[in-house]
Amino acid sequence: MQSIARKGIHYLQRLNAANVPADLIEKGQKRVIDASLTLIRERAKLKGELVRALGGAKASTSLLGVPLGHNSSFLQGPAFAPPRIREAIWCGSTNATTEEGKELNDPRVLTDVGDVPVQEIRDCGVDDDRLMNIIGESVKLVMEEEPLRPLILGGDHSISFPVVRAVSEKLGGPLDILHLDAHPDIYHAFEGNKYSHASSFARIMEGGYARRLLQFLLAEPKTDRDGVATSQVGIRSITKEGREQGKKFGVEQYEMRTFSRDRDFLENLKLGEGVKGVYISLDVDSLDPAFAPGVSHIEPGGLSFRDILNILHNLQGNIVGADVVEFNPQRDTVDGMTAMVAAKLVRELTAKISK
Repeated sequence: MQSIARKGIHYLQRLNAANVPADLIEKGQKRVIDASLTLIRERAKLKGELVRALGGAKASTSLLGVPLGHNSSFLQGPAFAPPRIREAIWCGSTNATTEEGKELNDPRVLTDVGDVPVQEIRDCGVDDDRLMNIIGESVKLVMEEEPLRPLILGGDHSISFPVVRAVSEKLGGPLDILHLDAHPDIYHAFEGNKYSHASSFARIMEGGYARRLLQFLLAEPKTDRDGVATSQVGIRSITKEGREQGKKFGVEQYEMRTFSRDRDFLENLKLGEGVKGVYISLDVDSLDPAFAPGVSHIEPGGLSFRDILNILHNLQGNIVGADVVEFNPQRDTVDGMTAMVAAKLVRELTAKISK
C-alpha cells in the first residue's frame, strides 16, 4: 500500500530527473484535472436534469466517491471503499427502502455521480494542496445542480476538510457538524502531515467552516468564544494534544464512557439554527468493532449500530451534506459485514438529506 501512496510522487520525480520541461508537466496535469472535473460536471448535470424533470424534490442525495487513502496514518485500504459500499447498497439480500420509508430506487431520493479519480490525478504528480482543491471543486459541481446534495463515500477522513470547506463556501457561511468517530481527528499536523486523516477537523476549525462540531469526549459541554457550543460524538481514543486542540477550538466533546448519561441529549439533537445547514461526518470506526470490524483503527467500546441510527433518526436540522469514511475493505473479513454496515449508514443518511 505504501508503494501505491507514493506512486504519483515517484512518477513526478522521474519526470524531473529526465529533465522534462516543467510547463509540459503542468499542461499534462491540467488536462487530467480538467477531464476529471468535466466527468463529474456532466454526470451531475445529467442527474440534476433528471431529478428536476421528475419534480417534487426539495433536496436529493447524490453519491460522490472520493477513493483517497494515502493520508491514513496506519493502513490505506479506505481508498478501495467506494465501490464496495455501492455494491452493498444495491445488494439483492435486502430491499431498497430505508427505515424511514424512502425508496432508494427513486432518483429524486438517490443518484450517483461516480468517483473523483484520485489515483489517476496523483499519478500525474499532483500534490495534496491541488488535490484537495479538486475534491472541493467536485463537490461544488454537484451542489450547482439543484436539488442535489452531496453524500461522500470515503476514503480516509482527510477528505472531510475539502468537502466541508466546499459546502461552506458554496452556501456562503459556516455549518454545524455532527462528527461521529472513535478519534477527534483534530491534531494540528499528525506525523507532520497537515492533511492527515487525524487533522481534518483542525483544518475545518481553523478555516471557520464550522460553528458547531459534535465530538464525544468530555462529560460537560463547553462553549466557544461566541458562546456557541462546538461538538463531536463517539470518541474513545484521544491524546493530550487532542484534548488541548478541542479546548483551543471550543469543541464540545463527549466520551463513550459517559454515553449512558448523555444519551438523551445526543439522541435529541437540534442543529443548524443560525447557520447554513448541518453536515454529518460519520467515521465507521465510531461503531464498536463487533458491529464493524473492517476498519483500520480498531477501538473497542464504541457505539452500537442502533445507537447511531437513533442519533441520526432523531436529529433535527437541514442536512446539506454528509460523508461516510474509513471503511477498510481489506480488513472486512466477515463476509462483507462492514460493507453492509457502511451501506446501511449511507441509506439512512440519504433519508435524512432527501426531502
